Amino acid sequence: MQLDTLILGAGAAGMMCAAHAGGRTLVIDHARAPGEKIRISGGGRCNFTNLYSGPENFLSQNPHFCKSALSRYSQWDFIALVEAHGIAWHEKTLGQLFCDDSAKQIVAMLRAEMERAGAALWLQTSVVEIGHDGSRFTATLERDGTRHEIHARNLVLATGGKSIPKMGATGLAYDIARQFGLALTETRAALVPFTFTDGRFSALSGLSLPVRATAGTGQFDEALLFTHRGLSGPAMLQISSYWREGAPIALDLDPGGALYDALRTQRAQSGRHLLSTELARHMPARLVAALPELTGLDLAGNLADQSDAALGALCDMLRDWRLTPSGTEGYRTAEVTLGGIDTDALQARTLEARDVPGLYAIGEALDVTGWLGGYNFQWAWASGAAAGRAITQTARTD
Repeated sequence: MQLDTLILGAGAAGMMCAAHAGGRTLVIDHARAPGEKIRISGGGRCNFTNLYSGPENFLSQNPHFCKSALSRYSQWDFIALVEAHGIAWHEKTLGQLFCDDSAKQIVAMLRAEMERAGAALWLQTSVVEIGHDGSRFTATLERDGTRHEIHARNLVLATGGKSIPKMGATGLAYDIARQFGLALTETRAALVPFTFTDGRFSALSGLSLPVRATAGTGQFDEALLFTHRGLSGPAMLQISSYWREGAPIALDLDPGGALYDALRTQRAQSGRHLLSTELARHMPARLVAALPELTGLDLAGNLADQSDAALGALCDMLRDWRLTPSGTEGYRTAEVTLGGIDTDALQARTLEARDVPGLYAIGEALDVTGWLGGYNFQWAWASGAAAGRAITQTARTD
């Protein structure tokens, strides 16, 4: 079979690329349905982009690489596409946009855009072999027990990273990138919960509160969730992208910085009350009860017994609680993979390999990783559109 473009991966980036590539384009995937990560995202409503998406919301060894694609296909472009398809949406928090109804609407929209562009889709199709015959890419694909030989001028790597292997995630894009001489950066699980093997937070499982969380150069004011295995919630997922094994994380349980003055006021008004009782007016009582064992804090006695210095020391500790996780949940539950195909090997405007004409890499397969909150989908849309448009432009000039 002769094609213009073969796209490996029918996820967000792959389908978006197909919608812009035009010509004889085939998208393949080993799953039973396209866009499976889209379908399960955002609790089934798909956090499809973020109002505040910008280059500063992405991690990469080259922080400038994502600027070109993001500027040429912005969140506003995707919102316009969503609205053109009559999909109702809402902002949940921090600029995060969700479908009012179902994530399946986004998948259906992308399918419609692919069909409009004339792209074909083969599901339950596996890659047996990829090569290059000197002028075109060659691929042996297996579908329904039958092998197909494909020849294509362009090959697009859109199979994502290693996150959520139960949904079929593999390192296929990395393997093919290596085959064609593209370098990889270190890959790690990101946007993932932390684990503590001693089970210290088991009694607090299910408890949530707002915190300021810090790891490395990352700092986020969002919710923390205690679990049987450790720490989760948006704040923890965010800083997991900045954390390294063996390093501590810092939790500020008083992110507004108002606790010290509040306790001094309460001391004047309710000094005979227990310190723990008054502290529980500002954070969950279950957490207050557990703090002495977890932190070594002495919360015994009445609030009136606490000097300004003692209250200051207490608040300082609660604003800088240092913890060293045992690890993370890993790729099993990670929302994305940090790292991937080295962006130095690609042209930022087109996502085409510098030394392998016709080879493109997009989406999560690259060393471009967004924050939690719709940013990674925006990178999928932007990088997919950039590659698809470049392929179309190349075809027009040939």
